[in-house]
Amino acid sequence: MAIRLDLAALVQLAPNARSSYRAAAAAGQPVLDRYGISANRLRSAHFLAQVLHESGALTLLVENLNYSAKRLPQVWPKRFAPLGPLDPADYANQPEKLANSVYGGRMGNVEPGDGFRYRGRGLLQLTGREAYHQSTQALRVLQPLAPDFERDPDAVAASEWCLQVAAAEWDRKGCNLLADQDSLHRVTRAINGGLNGLGDRHDWLMRVKALV
Repeated sequence: MAIRLDLAALVQLAPNARSSYRAAAAAGQPVLDRYGISANRLRSAHFLAQVLHESGALTLLVENLNYSAKRLPQVWPKRFAPLGPLDPADYANQPEKLANSVYGGRMGNVEPGDGFRYRGRGLLQLTGREAYHQSTQALRVLQPLAPDFERDPDAVAASEWCLQVAAAEWDRKGCNLLADQDSLHRVTRAINGGLNGLGDRHDWLMRVKALV
């Protein structure tokens, strides 16, 4: 039996949710069913926990890169002094410059400005030109008229597509099977590439499990 997405419960967890995310959730059951996320409680709980963390409790449409000089070495310790080569003062409160530096030259970002153009967006904070391209290809398997997210990055966070993008990304990374194992570490590595924010993700998972 499919787990039903309870919008009231979701709003209880994220009372400041963006209207576009609320709209996506209200119409989202077919999307969760299509990608097998609603097949059992563990998949639903792990998916929602990752979404709630990545989107800042459904408040972030686009990644906030407006960091202070003090915060930068904490987020990117290998890039910024004292451990890294970059001076935090040169990048503090400069989101575009920061994104182009920390994301440029990787994740498919090859053109000038790609780091900022393909910064994190949407429910799972899709990041990097390659991820935007892969998301387009994945969605068009079932939705031939899906936007080209590489050409229109902001569509990733639009109400019509944000949940579909997140679900397709979840599916592409094999997260249903990892969630079936109730492995927060493995799900987080698949979504994040590391274990950033693991404590917050764990807290969200416990809260979601109490409701689904």
